[in-house]
Amino acid sequence: MSGTPPRPAALAEPTTRVAAGWTASLGLASLAVFMGFFTPIQILLPLQLEQLDPDRKAELLAWVTGAGALVAMLVNPLAGALSDRTVSRYGRRRPWILGGALLGAAGLLVTAGRHGLPGITAGWCLAQTGLNAIVAGVTAPVADQVPVAQRALVSGWTGISQSLGLVVGALLVTVVVTGVLPGYALTAALTVLLALPFVLRYPDPVLPRTARPPLDRRALVAGYWVSPRRYPDFAWAFATRFLINLGNAIGTLYLLYYLTDAVHHPSPESGLLVLTAVYTGAALLTAIPSGLVSDRTGRRRTPVVLACAVMAGAALILALFPTWPATVLAAAVLGAGFGIYLAVDQALVTQVLPAAAARAKDLGVINIANSAPQVLAPALAAPVVAHLGGYPGLYLVTALVTVLAGALVHRIRGVA
Repeated sequence: MSGTPPRPAALAEPTTRVAAGWTASLGLASLAVFMGFFTPIQILLPLQLEQLDPDRKAELLAWVTGAGALVAMLVNPLAGALSDRTVSRYGRRRPWILGGALLGAAGLLVTAGRHGLPGITAGWCLAQTGLNAIVAGVTAPVADQVPVAQRALVSGWTGISQSLGLVVGALLVTVVVTGVLPGYALTAALTVLLALPFVLRYPDPVLPRTARPPLDRRALVAGYWVSPRRYPDFAWAFATRFLINLGNAIGTLYLLYYLTDAVHHPSPESGLLVLTAVYTGAALLTAIPSGLVSDRTGRRRTPVVLACAVMAGAALILALFPTWPATVLAAAVLGAGFGIYLAVDQALVTQVLPAAAARAKDLGVINIANSAPQVLAPALAAPVVAHLGGYPGLYLVTALVTVLAGALVHRIRGVA
C-alpha cells in the first residue's frame, strides 16, 4: 500500500531555522513597505495638503488616507491569494515583492506630481496598491519558512522595520532632502532598493503546478471571508489587531497637528522627528527581548496584553498633559509597548492560520485589520477633535480602544 505523497516544500510546516542574513534582508524589504506607507502619511501628505488648503488640511488628509486604506483592504487579500497560486520558478513571494515595489514607487511619484485633491488621492491609491502587493510578499515568508520556535524573534526583527520606517523616513525627508517632491522621489527610490536584497539573494520554495489551487473568480471573492465559527482563533486575532491598529491610527493621524495646535511646538516637523526617534529607540529596546522570551516560553497572549496596557498609558499621557516633555515621554512609552506587540503578534497570527495553501491570502485578510482602521480612524477622529473634547478626547478614545484590544486577546484559545 503506497503512502501519502509528501507535501510540497512550499506548503510544508518549516522546521529548519532561518539564518540572520535571511531575517535582515526580509527586514529591509519590510522597511521598504513601511517607509512607503508612513513617510507620506506622517509628513509628505500633511505638508502637501496644507499647501493645497490650509483651512481644510485635516479634512483633506482624512479623505486621502481613507481612500488609500480602502484600496489596501481590497488589494492585500487579493495579492495574497494570487501569490499563493504563483508557480514562478522564482517562488511565490519574490515576484510580488519586486512588482509591488516598482508599482508602489510609481504611485509615490504620481502622488508627488499632483496638485489637486483628486490627483493626490489617485496617486496615493496607486501607491497603496503596489505597497500592499509587497505586504503580501513579505508577511508570508515567516509562516512559509520560519519554524514556530523562532517566529517571535524573527517577527521582532522584521517588526522593528515598522518603527524604523517612521524614523528613517522622517529623517530622510526633513534632513537629507527638503520639500515635498524630493521627499517622495527619495522614498520611491528606497522602496525599490531596499526590497532587492531579499528578492535577489534568498530562494523561495517553488509551488508545483500540480499543487496550485484553481484560479477561480468566485473563490477569490469568497477568500475575503474566513468563517469565525470554523476558525474562532483567527477571528479573535483579527479583532485584536483591528482594535490595536484603530487606536494607533486614531492617535497618530493628527500628531503633526497636535504638536502645532495643542503643544504649540515652535517647529512641529522637527518635533515629530524627535518623537519618532524616541518611539523607535524604545521599540528597539523591547522588541527583540520580547521575541526571545516569547519563543522560549511559548507564550503569546500575555505579552500582547502587556503591550496594550503600556500603549494605553501612552495615550493617557497625551490626553492629560499636552506639553512637549510629556509628549516625549508618551512617545517612549508608546514605543516600548508597540515593540512588545510587534514581536509577538505576528508570531501569534501565523499559529492560527486556517490552511498552509492559503497563507498569504489569510495573512492578507488579517492585514485588513491594519488597513481598515485607516479608513475608520478619520471618521472617528475628526468629529472627536471638532466636537467631543478636542485632542484630549481623541487620546482618551485611543486609550479605551487599546484596552479593549487587550481584553479580547484572552479569547484566543489555540496559543498560550
